[in-house]
Parts: sequence; structure tokens; C-alpha cells
Amino acid sequence: MLQPFIITLSLLPWFPAFLCRVTTEGEHAVMEGQPLTVPCHYGPQYAGYVKYWCRGKMREFCTSLARTDEPRSANQAEEKVSIFDDPVQLVFAVTMSNLKEGDSGWYMCGVEIGGAWSADDVAYTNIKVIHGMSVVNSRLIGEEGSSITVECHYSERYRESEKKWCRSGDWSSCLLTGSDGSYEDTSVAISDDRTRTLTITLKKLQMRDTGWYWCSAGQQQIAVHVLVTPRPTTAVSVTSTPTTSQSVAYLPPPKPITKESWNSHSHILESLLVCASIMLLVGMAILARKLWKQHKQDPVLRQVKEIQARHNEYSGDLQNSAVVFLNRDSQDVQMY
Repeated sequence: MLQPFIITLSLLPWFPAFLCRVTTEGEHAVMEGQPLTVPCHYGPQYAGYVKYWCRGKMREFCTSLARTDEPRSANQAEEKVSIFDDPVQLVFAVTMSNLKEGDSGWYMCGVEIGGAWSADDVAYTNIKVIHGMSVVNSRLIGEEGSSITVECHYSERYRESEKKWCRSGDWSSCLLTGSDGSYEDTSVAISDDRTRTLTITLKKLQMRDTGWYWCSAGQQQIAVHVLVTPRPTTAVSVTSTPTTSQSVAYLPPPKPITKESWNSHSHILESLLVCASIMLLVGMAILARKLWKQHKQDPVLRQVKEIQARHNEYSGDLQNSAVVFLNRDSQDVQMY
């Protein structure tokens, strides 16, 4: 029972090494001529240890490039490789500047343990230095009338190459930088810093500027999409103070027709229709009464009127006057 316990105690110092190892990203890709920073994380048991950065995949044949126990150069801008340890965050960072294509390969960040029976704790990463072009933002959005800026980066081998800004599908629209590395007109400004950055500024954007463009250096090119959005419209209210010769009339907006108002109006219409119908019936009754009275008049009177009419016609031939006696009882007419 005692022997397994002793073996367990002897393995305890190795547990942190397996649980809190040095770690970093397995691969990095960087444009030629640009810098690269690689963070290497470690466990708290390594806070006071020496950290290093070397090139190679085997510790025995790894070429040391930077160590935390070496004095730093007075001119840090000229340093090819620099290392900085932050024991509070438990990370040390390695920065490599002005990378060339020949700098591609395997690298190692490690913690120097020391001792005959203890190996250094290390992590490996593969760095690939590529040449070509890249863009900070391949999709840009700008408001109509405003300006946007495109930043295209190129590798060192294209420093002296011809730089262009073209609209995709129309090579006749290409704008080239001059001998001083610049070009400018009313809508576009191009500037080449002759190191690794080509800057294009599109000014006074219009809706027709929406589309795909090419940023190129030598035979390398990269696509950029520009989207122009409409300028927001603002409503302008103009107020004027009425003078004595002006009168301002306010007409309230018409009230909407609702179901209740329509019902009230329909009741009024029904009442008017009933009244009009009654008045029409009364008028027709009066007219019928008059016609009936005329039709029922005494037929004797009608005969008298007819006789008088005939008498008037022959009055010139008669010498004596005629007297008419009307006997109502017999309804006969006698003339003498």
C-alpha cells in the first residue's frame, strides 16, 4: 500500500506541466512586409521562468531569436524580433517585423525549465509569409454626398509596381497613380505611401457609384464593393406671420363617416321620405276630390251651358228673346 502512494507523490510535480502547458496558435499567415505578433500563453507555475522564441521544430536545433533574460535593444524600431512577458496575464508576446517570404517556417515559443530531468515546455507554430494584396474592409457603405476611404495593402515586392483603381468590368475606367504616387480629381483621390498601403478616397458619392471595384498593384488585385445609400430627406416647415391685409382661415378636417353617424343620417332620411310620401298622398287625394266633384256636377247645368252656347250662335236670327224655365223636379227644360 505504501509503494503506490509514494509513486503518486513523485508524479504530483508533473501534473501542472500537463495541465498548464504553453499554448499558441498552430498557424499564422501574414502579408510580406507586414509585422506579426504571436501570443504564447503559459500556466501560473511558469510566471518567474525565462521565456524564449526560436526558429525550428526541435529544441536541440532551434535557432534562438529572442529571450526575456536578454537586454532589449535601445532602438526597438530596428529590432527584427522582440519579446515581452506579462506575468500578470500569464502570456508573453513575440513580434516579428518586416517579414519576408524567406521567413516562412516553423517556430517555437517555450519556457526554459532547466535541469537534467526536466524538459522545456514549448509550443509550435507555423508562419507563412505570402505576397499579394489585402484590403482592410472589402465592403464599404457610404451615404450619398459623403466620402469613403479604401485601404489596400500590398507586399513589399510590389512597392514599385503600378497601382490602379478600376471599376469592375470596365478597364477603361482605371485610374493610375502618377510618378509621385498620387492621383486626384473631383470624385477620387488616390495615394500610395510606397511602403505597403494604397489609399483610395471616393468623394461626393452618388447613387451610380454603387458597384464592384478593383484595387491592384502590378499583377495582383483585390475586389472591393461600394454601396451608396440615399441621403435622408428632412421635412422643412415654413411659418409666416399673417399681416393685417391677410386673413388666415382654418378649416377643420372633415369628420370620418362612422357607423353611428351613418345610422343617425339614415333615420333622418327615412323621416323625410315618410313625410314626403304623406304629403304626396294628401295632394293626390285633394286632386281626386276636385276631379270627382267636377264629374258629378248637375247635368242640367251642363245642358244649359250648351243651349246658351247655341243661342249665342243664332242670336242674330232671332227677333224675340227666349226665356228658359227650369223645373228642378222634372229635370226638363222648356223654352217659350
